[in-house]
Amino acid sequence: MKSELIQKYNVPAPRYTSYPTVPYWQDSPPTTMEWTGKVQAAFAKNNEISLYIHLPYCESLCTYCGCNKRITKNHAVEAPYIDSVIKEWKMYRALFPQKPVLRELHLGGGTPTFFQPEELHRLLSTILADVDLAEAYEFGFEAHPGTTQRAHLEVLGDLGFRRLSIGIQDFDPKILKIINRYQTYQHVEEVTRWARELGYHSINYDLIFGLPLQTQENILDNMAKLALLKPERIAFYSYAHVPWVSPSQRAYSEADLPKGEEKRALYETGRRLLEEMGYREIGLDHFALPSDGLSKALEAGHLHRNFMGYTPFDTKLNLALGASSISDSWTTYVQNEKKIETYQARIDAGEFPILKGHLLSAEDQILRKHILNIMCRFETNWCETADQTPFLSEAKIRLEELIKDGLIERQANCIKVTEEGQPFIRNICMALDGRYWAKKPEGQLFSKAV
Repeated sequence: MKSELIQKYNVPAPRYTSYPTVPYWQDSPPTTMEWTGKVQAAFAKNNEISLYIHLPYCESLCTYCGCNKRITKNHAVEAPYIDSVIKEWKMYRALFPQKPVLRELHLGGGTPTFFQPEELHRLLSTILADVDLAEAYEFGFEAHPGTTQRAHLEVLGDLGFRRLSIGIQDFDPKILKIINRYQTYQHVEEVTRWARELGYHSINYDLIFGLPLQTQENILDNMAKLALLKPERIAFYSYAHVPWVSPSQRAYSEADLPKGEEKRALYETGRRLLEEMGYREIGLDHFALPSDGLSKALEAGHLHRNFMGYTPFDTKLNLALGASSISDSWTTYVQNEKKIETYQARIDAGEFPILKGHLLSAEDQILRKHILNIMCRFETNWCETADQTPFLSEAKIRLEELIKDGLIERQANCIKVTEEGQPFIRNICMALDGRYWAKKPEGQLFSKAV
């Protein structure tokens, strides 16, 4: 990769799990009436839903982490939190005239396996008793290999879970120590073996490049261990250094972090070795074996991306339960209260715990479609009048710069990301981000693109 391109495009940029991105949502959130109306309208068009549940507790703080979490060893918090999530689910269920059809269910955190298997069973059996399952459905959860018990996998497997995402980040003990994460290769191997014995057919490993003290030797070692374990999916994320958002990242010095060309070289080494092992690159920072659902969705042209990451399912109504979680009705976003106590108090009062949100304008919806196309298919077009907005005429100026640098190709109203442009996909999406260019940030909002 050309060093001058890295220097030019390694600027702060959104990761585009949504459009508009959260910092550009409107100042006042939608009212409860507006939100519930949007949910009911989306359900009336299609009664299929995806469901995300945020389980925010962790027993120890991983210093690299930017997620919304609560650190505690007090497991007495489990039952009251599960009670609140069940109450929130019942509030949503009351909006629907019939059982929703559940397409996708994901448990994230925090550490979902902080919760005892019995509490997870109580939560999920309550929800599953009041839905119909789609013909093809997918249930998955995130797990810390150092704390996951076989009983977690057994209980969730009995409820229909067949996808598992294991947070690894790196296998090197010195890197794990500096980010305050305790686990071993043996933990990872054991949880992977249990899952396969119990019938889980899609196992994902989360790895991060750009961690403090990480070198090429670490990437080579990580990939050698992956070759032995061969999970179906890999999320190979760029470390996002945002200490103004996550103060725990100040536990190490910026001098400890690989940057720019050095950091990107870590990814290029990992990508080369993953491709040699038979994985294919999927969108941004993701890889999958040809037999996995993500690869098949990419081939079929229906790969999708939402707040849960890349998915084979394009469900228009995505409900999210728990503190800080974000729901999406396609035309509206809302985020729940981030503070657990505030979230629980509002649920106990019978309120939808909306903290912030955004009603998408007609232009927002069009630009969202184009950005999703770039993120999922590396191309988009606005040949049809319905796919055009005034902003796209303005965007052509920025697109010309990307064409000149060989990152995209353009024919009339169609753009396609080149192979050289794929590492800069966030920059390409940013060229189509009307909200960003209408009000460029004055301070630090995003991590760097490369």
